[in-house]
Amino acid sequence: MSVKAKLEAVIYATEEPVTLNQLATLLHDAVLAELAAEEAARLALNQTISDGQPALSDEVDELRIAEGEAIIASSAESEQRVSLDSGPEPQDEKKEEPRQVKAYLKKILDELAAEYAARTHGVEVRQVAGGYHMATKPEHHDVVVAFAKSLKPPVRLSMQALETLAVIAYKQPVTAPEISEIRGVDSSGVLATLLDRKLITTAGRKQVIGRPILYKTTKEFLLRFGLNNVSELPSIEEFEKLGDPQADLFNASPALEAPTSELEDPSAESSSQAAVAVAGEAQSAEEASQSRHNQQKQS
Repeated sequence: MSVKAKLEAVIYATEEPVTLNQLATLLHDAVLAELAAEEAARLALNQTISDGQPALSDEVDELRIAEGEAIIASSAESEQRVSLDSGPEPQDEKKEEPRQVKAYLKKILDELAAEYAARTHGVEVRQVAGGYHMATKPEHHDVVVAFAKSLKPPVRLSMQALETLAVIAYKQPVTAPEISEIRGVDSSGVLATLLDRKLITTAGRKQVIGRPILYKTTKEFLLRFGLNNVSELPSIEEFEKLGDPQADLFNASPALEAPTSELEDPSAESSSQAAVAVAGEAQSAEEASQSRHNQQKQS
């Protein structure tokens, strides 16, 4: 991608005006690489001209020779000056680099501003508060305001709603009990909110005992989150690479797929422990009662 394209993308994406210093810091290496490529192309052109390769026509040949002689002459003069001065020191080169980068970026910014100033564009590159900002042209104010009023207000969801929506997006179609089991809390109230916002809809009933309702995401969900389809959602592996602590929330973990007997083991163990404790207390009480009875007999 060229420096011009990167520059245009940065100005478009930023909400606040971006300054020339910020752009120079961000695109420093890209500008130097592009300048080096242009210099290499210029030297190759000089070499081609100096080798005397035939041109396509006499006029083009004369023009190229004239341009090549001018470039070679200026290059020779600059090389002579450098040789007389014993060449610039590395520190001077480092000081010169930022100036070259800013000058190159300023030239590109002027080109972008001139391009967007044409009547064929509805936006322009404007200097605001010492920086550069891309905005719509004043003559298009009315149509932009009319369109903005027709837009729906942004959807604001709580963390519980986002969590439930994520479970549905990755597990759809899914029932309310399954969602509550994954989240560990009751999700009926959150489901009602998501249905009101038209982010989810019903998808029939699951063919099990009780026939619970199945839920899935809607087209509105895709529009709000800028997706073409649910396959564009980040994968679980991508969450794991990012080190997301909630990545395992949507995994088909063995704990969620374990048989009912395995899930009931902890409760069964606690029940058996309680039964043992009760039996122990009953035995202790019986022994104490027997001891009192023996004491009464002896007395």
